[in-house]
Amino acid sequence: MVELESLGPFSKLGEAGRKLLHRGVICKECLPGAPILHKGTAISGAYFVVRGRLRVYSVAPDGSEATLYFIAPGETCVFALNSLFNDLRYPAWVEAEAPTTVALIPGPVFRQLFASEPAIQDVTVRALSTLVFRLMAGLEEVHAYKLDQRLANLLLLHASTEGELRMTQQQLADHLGTTREVVARLMGEFAAAGQVDTRRGRIRILDAASLAARIGKR
Repeated sequence: MVELESLGPFSKLGEAGRKLLHRGVICKECLPGAPILHKGTAISGAYFVVRGRLRVYSVAPDGSEATLYFIAPGETCVFALNSLFNDLRYPAWVEAEAPTTVALIPGPVFRQLFASEPAIQDVTVRALSTLVFRLMAGLEEVHAYKLDQRLANLLLLHASTEGELRMTQQQLADHLGTTREVVARLMGEFAAAGQVDTRRGRIRILDAASLAARIGKR
């Protein structure tokens, strides 16, 4: 609870808002890969990430997955907010990408906070605006870039400062909405070009500049 109150919008709550939050918030610890929400879930409140990260994704009829957006610490799930305020079922799937702490603020409590706390109003509007830009950027990437460019971009965005990325080929495929076999072929091309080195569940970027140059090619 203390961790939640240290996050941006909650650190600005008034005394009444803090008391209201204390009465209703529920914190849950989630292991990597743990399912948080599935399509069709009846939403009972607002979900905020305290630490870790959540992945929101869609599932195609053939079972392939595609990442829609991520939820980082201090951020909330906009789909859940939309479902909560409009009495709709949840439209996607959510899982933890890393050890993650999720705070659930029950619907009646969040509605009261939204009505009385400017900080909660602000974070809600910002979340909606951010999601629109993220989804538009994702659509632009799908239409403008080839799959190898999208994969290169994904590697560069998610690698650590040491150039390492701990993801399996299946996880990469799920992010991109393709198959593991396609990702394996592309990773083989990257490795042959000296751009990456791959091990089981781990990827090291060897030549970031060359990988970035691939993104710019049409």
